[in-house]
Amino acid sequence: MDNLQQLKSNQQGKYDEIIEYLRQDNGYWLENDKWDLTEKFFVGKIINYMRYIHFYNIQNETLKNEIKFYFLFNFKNKYLTNNGIVRLNKALQHLSKFLICDTLMFLDKAKIESKWIDFLVQNGVSYNKNESTYFGLTNALIDFIKNFYDDREEIEKDIWCSKNIKGAKIPASGANNIKNNQINFNPIPIYYRETVKRYFKTIITKRSWSHCHEILLYLNYFFEKFYSNGYTDGFIENLSRKDIESYLYWVNNDHKNKNATYKSKFISYIRTFLEYIQMAQYDKAPKKEVSFLIFQDDIPKRELSKDEVKKAKFIPEPILKQLDNNIMDLDRPQFIPIYILLRETGWRGTDILNLRYDNCLEQIWNNKEQTYNYYLCGEITKTGIAQLKIPIRNKVAELVQKAINKAKELSTEENNSKKYLFNTYEGKLKGKPLAKATLLLTIKRLIARKDIRDVNGELYHFRLHSLRHTRAKEYVEQGMGISVIQQILGHQSLQMTVHYATVSENILYEKWKDTEDLELFKVNTETNELIEVDTSTDVGEELIRYEYVKKNLDAVRVPFGVCFKSSKLPCKQQMNHCLNCASFCTTTENITEYEEEIEKVKSQIEISEHCGREVWAEKNKMYLDTLEKMLEKVKEQKIVHKNGKSREEK
Repeated sequence: MDNLQQLKSNQQGKYDEIIEYLRQDNGYWLENDKWDLTEKFFVGKIINYMRYIHFYNIQNETLKNEIKFYFLFNFKNKYLTNNGIVRLNKALQHLSKFLICDTLMFLDKAKIESKWIDFLVQNGVSYNKNESTYFGLTNALIDFIKNFYDDREEIEKDIWCSKNIKGAKIPASGANNIKNNQINFNPIPIYYRETVKRYFKTIITKRSWSHCHEILLYLNYFFEKFYSNGYTDGFIENLSRKDIESYLYWVNNDHKNKNATYKSKFISYIRTFLEYIQMAQYDKAPKKEVSFLIFQDDIPKRELSKDEVKKAKFIPEPILKQLDNNIMDLDRPQFIPIYILLRETGWRGTDILNLRYDNCLEQIWNNKEQTYNYYLCGEITKTGIAQLKIPIRNKVAELVQKAINKAKELSTEENNSKKYLFNTYEGKLKGKPLAKATLLLTIKRLIARKDIRDVNGELYHFRLHSLRHTRAKEYVEQGMGISVIQQILGHQSLQMTVHYATVSENILYEKWKDTEDLELFKVNTETNELIEVDTSTDVGEELIRYEYVKKNLDAVRVPFGVCFKSSKLPCKQQMNHCLNCASFCTTTENITEYEEEIEKVKSQIEISEHCGREVWAEKNKMYLDTLEKMLEKVKEQKIVHKNGKSREEK
């Protein structure tokens, strides 16, 4: 009873929260030890011939309530499927005979796990290390309860819940699976656990929650391989190239049937982790320079056949026309405006689903046209843009306005507290936006019903993200500047926009056919006569070089100037950093762009501060400082190009 008394004295408030949680639905969960699946507030039907979840074999009341809390919390938050509950119920019958304690709070997870496995095997359950329903139940329960009782700040705990970390990037649909719910550091060896947690503090609000979850999986593998092969605490500090060569062998041997892309993450993620903790001077960082431990060539390169390289990510024109012409026949009409907005904007599906009816449509005055234009407004969570505004056609704006009116009519604080434009108003997903997966399945059913087939005669394999590539292609073919496309798509880097900015083979042919010679003749504006450029003079040579830059396929127009870098070389700069790049050239012609961008950034800083996005406000302030310094430099020097002519000769 000592442990129970300790729990009662130190954690009484948290245990009271468990009791209060179980009092939901008129106290049904607390008062009953036999939960009926057919109850309307539960599953609502029998699952796999099973009707009841039994808790009456658990003798200790505190232990019983903790296990009930685990079941109910995971059910209410959709972390357990209906079938998952039934499977756990079978395991629960064994657990009720196995656990003899007052609380899960003080159990040693490792010791309990080994005893639990032995107990199950002795009771006729075949052992399978990958079967988590039975063999992982004790670990899941202990982690859950210990984390619940832990009153420390979330990032100090060994299990982080996304809902408790401000700024965590989870889908608009919410944390509805383990990847979007928890990050568990318990598998990391105790010696390195705080080091890994400190590293994750730096990325947890910068990258998506699911990406952070993925990174941790690869770090777990890294530590597991070294510790299982005789390495001990302190091995990272003393890593040698020989140790890394052993790790590379383990990776390739364990995943010999996987492709290069899959295997590359086991190395690249580890290198990124080691590089960061070394640069940040963590006390447990490698002593030897990471670049001498893991080479670039160690990371498997993606190997694609020529056909795969040429494979278009955008939707072929004949397929696109059939989809557009038949979209009004979707069997779920609520998805029609979502498809139209995806086609109109090129935004990600999650960004459209994340639109809020109270601020997603604005009218902005156009000085040139002397009228108000409609803009779609939304947060781009992946790249941290607090409020992106892009122009839309009047007809599309009318569609959005109708959706807004409908959402306002149907919404209450209870069924749509976050004011989603495309909300689910009833059922288990009430209060969450319509599901992207359901939209995809709806369009696939339309494709099957309308018999939309690809060039090989197969039903077209549709991907939602293909609409984004398609819209980017259309923007390029319409002659839109790449920096404008970057802003519309909400990309953080210009390099990513270039990846999207492809053209169809037909347009490629037209551009090739219409190719013009370099402008080696200039017009005298006074006599209207053609003047041949004298290439022997410095002025003439500079003109020819500039015309070459404008026409050369390896030169790219970027905001505020021109990039001279060959397109064959990867760009390590993001757009904002082009200003500091050795390949960048800017002149007084770009002064107006600087002045306009400075005003836009100031406005973005105000929005970020208003929305509580301190991180992005700070980044934009740094960007603003760079812009203002560059503008001053251009005004003084007239032309700014770090490496000048030597850069182009490479």
